[in-house]
Amino acid sequence: MTTRRSFLATTGVAVLAAACGSSTKERAAPEETKTFVLLHGAWHGGWCWKRVEERLRAAGHHVYTPTQTGLGERSHLLSKEITLDVFIDDLVNVLEWEDLTDVVLVGHSFGGIVTSGAADRASDRIRQLIYLDSLIIQNGQTVFSTMPPQTVADRRRLAQESTGGLAIPVPDTSFFGVTDADDAAWLKAKCTPHPLSTYESPLTLQAPVGHGLPTAYIAVKPEFAPAAGARAFAKQQNWKYVEIDAGHDAMVTSPKALADTLLSL
Repeated sequence: MTTRRSFLATTGVAVLAAACGSSTKERAAPEETKTFVLLHGAWHGGWCWKRVEERLRAAGHHVYTPTQTGLGERSHLLSKEITLDVFIDDLVNVLEWEDLTDVVLVGHSFGGIVTSGAADRASDRIRQLIYLDSLIIQNGQTVFSTMPPQTVADRRRLAQESTGGLAIPVPDTSFFGVTDADDAAWLKAKCTPHPLSTYESPLTLQAPVGHGLPTAYIAVKPEFAPAAGARAFAKQQNWKYVEIDAGHDAMVTSPKALADTLLSL
């Protein structure tokens, strides 16, 4: 028979256990789930984020890795009609058709220019903008207009010799800071020529770069020379600025360090 004393004792233990369980549950609550959209740079595709994507997903986050028109698995669409506007449309359409909001948008290298354009058009869908060792250009500028004349001439010549002026051929993997033999082989198998017209078409922005969004810049060491101007610009802004030792293609060479950095920002 259950006595009043035993009932109260049992009830008290149950209440105490529930309270402790609630407290423990609150302390062990998982981090907020975030939505990352990772955009690749020149010659690459969404495939290059595989190692980082796996880590972010394992941490409980949603990840999208779109590929720009004319590159990667969409290389069969390569044409002279692909401009920066087409690249920006590619990215904005992913945000819209996937119904994405509160996005952490990450642009690597050339992809940083495209994320600038997407932030200008779809700022209401973006929570934070992160430039990863990326290029940054201003309204009305082209990528070529920010490069040394000899570099521009060389790239146009290579494009003419290889594809009749359609696309810039893939450089040696050392250009991306990749030296490991297996990583280099992966890049050689996956990278594709990059549409020349995206270097020649201007970026159109209605607001300053970043569109006033919370913004961060991740600079990768050793220094990637083409991004020197962007790093200097980023330091002048009221942005978070961090450096990691990885090599320009950090998503390939140091995926754990990069994933940890993205999560810390």
